[in-house]
Amino acid sequence: MDNAQLLNDIRETNLTYLLLAQRMIKEDKAAALFRLGIGKEAAELIECLTPAQLIKIAAGNMLLCRFRFDNRVLGDMLSGYVKDKIMASSHAAVLMAGQDAEPLAA
Repeated sequence: MDNAQLLNDIRETNLTYLLLAQRMIKEDKAAALFRLGIGKEAAELIECLTPAQLIKIAAGNMLLCRFRFDNRVLGDMLSGYVKDKIMASSHAAVLMAGQDAEPLAA
């Protein structure tokens, strides 16, 4: 994969993420804050962006979303690697809910 293709994929992922996040926030802000792992300020910012602003933000070379399972235990729970899959996914949701929301970069 060449660098141009990688940058194009990042931009496409960013735009998809921002559009999904904006729709989730408009439909149910409380659930969106939890599912996206973002704070109220970030949600309010994303909610009021115009389509042109979304495209401009997405066009950067840095991926805007990130995985929320930063440790192996959480990754194993989400991937279903454990015996009791129903309890594992519920436990993973509880652990992720306890994480602080990501602050906006200054």
